[in-house]
Amino acid sequence: MEDHEWLAQRFEEQRPRLEAVAYRMLGSTGEAEDAVQDAWLRLTRADPDAVENLAAWLTTVVSRVCLNMLRSRATRREESLEAAHVPDPVVTAEPGADPEQEAVLADSVGLAMLVVLETLAPAERLAFVLHDMFAVPFDDIAGMLEKSPAAVRQLASRARRRVQGSAQPDRDRGRQREVVDAFFAAARDGDFDSLVAVLHPDVVLRSDGGAGHPLSVTYHGARTVAGQAITFGRLFPLAHPALINGAAGVVVASRDRVLSVMAFTVADGRIAAIDVLADPERLSDLDLPPLADGTGSDGLGG
Repeated sequence: MEDHEWLAQRFEEQRPRLEAVAYRMLGSTGEAEDAVQDAWLRLTRADPDAVENLAAWLTTVVSRVCLNMLRSRATRREESLEAAHVPDPVVTAEPGADPEQEAVLADSVGLAMLVVLETLAPAERLAFVLHDMFAVPFDDIAGMLEKSPAAVRQLASRARRRVQGSAQPDRDRGRQREVVDAFFAAARDGDFDSLVAVLHPDVVLRSDGGAGHPLSVTYHGARTVAGQAITFGRLFPLAHPALINGAAGVVVASRDRVLSVMAFTVADGRIAAIDVLADPERLSDLDLPPLADGTGSDGLGG
C-alpha cells in the first residue's frame, strides 16, 4: 500500500507536464486526460524497478498513446474537408498579479497554432511537440517512432516550417485586448471600414458548430470576415472578456447558457485569425471560470 501511494504521488507530480504534452498532441482536453489516465494504468502494471527515469518513461507512454489516437482519428475522420474544426479551448480569467498564473499563461499554446498542428501528419506532430515544445532529444523520439534520429529531425523540421509559416501572435496581452475591443466596437456600430482596418487582409475565421452543422465553416479575407462580424453583431453585447489559451478572447453567454467561445490571434497589431467554438455539446463540457461583466451597451473595454 505504501509503495502504491508513493507511486501515485510521483505520478501526480508529473501529471501537469503529461497533460500539457497530451493536449498539444491531441488538441482535446478530454482525450488528453484519457491518455494520461492510460499512462497511469500502465504504470501500475509495470515493474517499478525497471523504470529508471519515471518522467521520461511516462512521457514516452503518453506520447505513444497520443500517436495511436492521432492515427486512429486520421483513419476514421470522414467529415468534409471544408468543415472547420476548432480544438478544445482552455478558458481562464483575465490575468491579475498572480505570478503562478502568469507563468502558466506564458506556456500557453494558442488555438491558431493548434489548428496548424492538426494539419500535420501524426509523426510530424509528435516530433515537433516533443522536441520544440518540451526539449525531448531526437534520439528519444526516434525510439517512439521507430525511425532514425535523422529522420525524426526531418519530421520536426517540416513541421516547424509549417508552424513558422502561420501568423506569429503578439505577446503583449494588453495590446491584444485593445485590438479585440476595437473589433467588437466596430461590429457593434456596424462600422464596416473600421472592421476591415482592424483585420489582417488574409484573416481567417473558423467557426465550429459541430459535425455537419451549417455553422462549421471557414471564411477568408478581411472584407468577408467583416461582413460576418456585422451579421452576428447582435450577439456581441453578450460577450464576456476572457483569456482563451492565454490570449485575449471572449465567451459569448446568455444567462447560464454559453453560446460560443471566440479566440483571437493578433499579429502586428491586427487580427490574423478568429477561432469560434459554437458546438453546444463541446461547450457544455468546458470548465469555465467566473465570467467578467459582459459588453452591455458599451462594448468590450467600455
